[in-house]
This record gives sequence, C-alpha cells and structure tokens, in this order.
Amino acid sequence: MFHVKHDAEFDNPDIAAAAHTLFGRRVEAAATYRDFLADAGVVRGLIGPREVDQMWSRHVLNCAAAAEAIAADGRVVDIGSGAGLPGIPLALARSDLRVTLVEPLLRRYEFLVEIVGMLGLDVEVVRGRAEDKEVIAAVGGTDVVTSRAVAPLDRLARWSLPLLRPGGELLAIKGSSAGEEIEKHRAALSRAGLGDLRVESFGADTLAVATTVVRGEYRGKPGKRR
Repeated sequence: MFHVKHDAEFDNPDIAAAAHTLFGRRVEAAATYRDFLADAGVVRGLIGPREVDQMWSRHVLNCAAAAEAIAADGRVVDIGSGAGLPGIPLALARSDLRVTLVEPLLRRYEFLVEIVGMLGLDVEVVRGRAEDKEVIAAVGGTDVVTSRAVAPLDRLARWSLPLLRPGGELLAIKGSSAGEEIEKHRAALSRAGLGDLRVESFGADTLAVATTVVRGEYRGKPGKRR
C-alpha cells in the first residue's frame, strides 16, 4: 500500500487538487514516485537538490499534463528517460498507455528498473540510445515518441523518427522558446519527414503554469511519403 508522505508542496491545495485530477486513483503511486525522486533521485545525481521543493509542479505534474495529447491505447517510447520524465508520470496518469523507457546510462537505467518495480507498473525499460539498431528493432514502429529536456529539435528528430510508424507523433516537452526552436529547425525537420509542427499547451485549467509541448507528425522517410 502506498502512502502520501507529508511534503510542503503537496500541502498547497492547488497542487494536491492537480495531482488528484491528473492521477486519479494513482495519486498515491505518483506521490511515491515524487518521494523516490526527492530521495534516491537526488542522492544518485538524477535530480538537483534545489528541485525537491518543486518536484510536483516542475516535474511530476508538468509531465503528466501532456498525457492529454496522446490517443487512447497508444504505444509510447520515452527517449533519454533519465529519472523517468515524462514516461513514468504519463504511465501513472494513463493506465491504457503502453510505455517504454529508453535510457543509455547504467545508473539511470537501474534507477528506472527499481522505481518501475516499486510502483508495479507495466512499463518496459530498455537500456540503449534511441538511435541504436537494437533499440530501433525492439521498440520501433511506435505511435508516440516523447522526451523532455533531451536535445534541440533537429537532433531530437534524428533520434525519434526512426522509432515512429508513419503517422506517429513526436511529443517534446519544451520551454517558452518552443516556437522559436520550431522556426529555427523547420526546414531540417521537414526534410526528415516531420510535418504539421506546432506548439500546444496542456493543463492550463489544472496547473499554475501549463505544459508546453512541441508536436509533429512523422510522414515517413523522404521519397516514401504516404
């Protein structure tokens, strides 16, 4: 049985309400994940100690809000997953999603395996880089590739698109300069087969600061468009 530990941020009624809205019955599991990030995540160097006081708002809830962007029963691959962001909050918020976390570094991979087991999530953890042939063979053809604070959009597309099926979507959680980043890389992204690029916001009715997502559709390899 999970138990919501006391933390000052969760005492904020707006944070608590947002957590219950986004996670529903899994809010206690989300709290366990938050506590693991604040403890083991900091000790193992995956999360900065200054982040502890804003773990809900800046990390867990920020990622969970993006679940609204994903269609029912979607297959989701989270690349460069690190501490499980955004993949684990997405899996907690949406039990219908089939989530795979991809992470190359051993200590982060081990962290992910440990917390997925602790939470009892049906989430696969794969060690490797998104561009590795073995990773592409294992998880390629997915519906959605997610990421958060991994790389600029041009590099992100090179790593993400080989994992997507034609018609699949790249969903990258970004900051306030997302629109500028799209314009900077639009030509390269189009050549790579990524179209319908746009910036969307999620969680505006729930969070103090909405989650900004760059969204694009993979239209297939150049010369093989549908």
